[in-house]
Amino acid sequence: MISLSGVIPPVVTPRTADGALDRASLARLCNHLIDAGVSGLFLGGSSGEAALLDQSTRLAALDVAVEAAAGRVPVLYGVIETGTARVLEAARPAAAHGAAAIVATGPFYVAPHPTETLAHFEALARGSLPVVAYDIPSATHVRLGAATAIALAREGYAIGLKDSSGDLAALRQVIDETDGFAVLTGSEVLADVALDLGADGIVPGLGNVDPHGYVRLFEVHRAGDRAAASREQARLTKLFGIVDVADRARIGFTAGALGAFKEALAHRGWIDSPAMWAPLSPLDDVERKAVRSVLAEYL
Repeated sequence: MISLSGVIPPVVTPRTADGALDRASLARLCNHLIDAGVSGLFLGGSSGEAALLDQSTRLAALDVAVEAAAGRVPVLYGVIETGTARVLEAARPAAAHGAAAIVATGPFYVAPHPTETLAHFEALARGSLPVVAYDIPSATHVRLGAATAIALAREGYAIGLKDSSGDLAALRQVIDETDGFAVLTGSEVLADVALDLGADGIVPGLGNVDPHGYVRLFEVHRAGDRAAASREQARLTKLFGIVDVADRARIGFTAGALGAFKEALAHRGWIDSPAMWAPLSPLDDVERKAVRSVLAEYL
């Protein structure tokens, strides 16, 4: 059984100009993140544009990350699909490709009842890898919810929760009513507050851009220096402003946010290109310049 804590970034998926996985860039980025002190890598998350990738590309990215990690940190693998059979199919090869655990949402698109969500995770728990439940209602439009997360912990259907709901009251309830269940926040801007409540770690998309900052935040908080953690969080919150530079009249929120992450990484030399996966549009020259301006001020 793996232990999940610290900073586990949801790794972006670099793309070449001709639309293929940029393996060299991904390996370079994974090594950079590990050298910065992260506790794990999450491949196939929202920041990795996983919903836009085919299965072969997802597994190829997992292979690159596992090889780069070389046992130094665990690699989690997202199997974000609409229903149980599809998740099981996506998860089946994960162990053979070196994943330490899978990360799965509850079923979505079908408006499930909580008992159906529990049955979904019960089926996943019978697989060969531990399961981390993923609550991201902004994407699934279905809340996992505190009561369901607590039930998953008590029944042993999941080893932890990645909470991207933004609901701090629910997060606190899950932390208070579970034991030995890893609770990870997906918030870039409330990470310090989540740690105050007892969260075990952080899964920040911005952690691709500034892994050192989130590792610092986690370490000073763990050392009991709440003031230093607050200062680091304030800087990271300002850095997170890169997600708002895109013109929302031209491109969607996801393209703007992930495009900003990729532009920052390309500007700093960790990936070769900020290219997005179809159908997401790239940032334009004005937006790219705005990202670099925020980086210059807060990174």
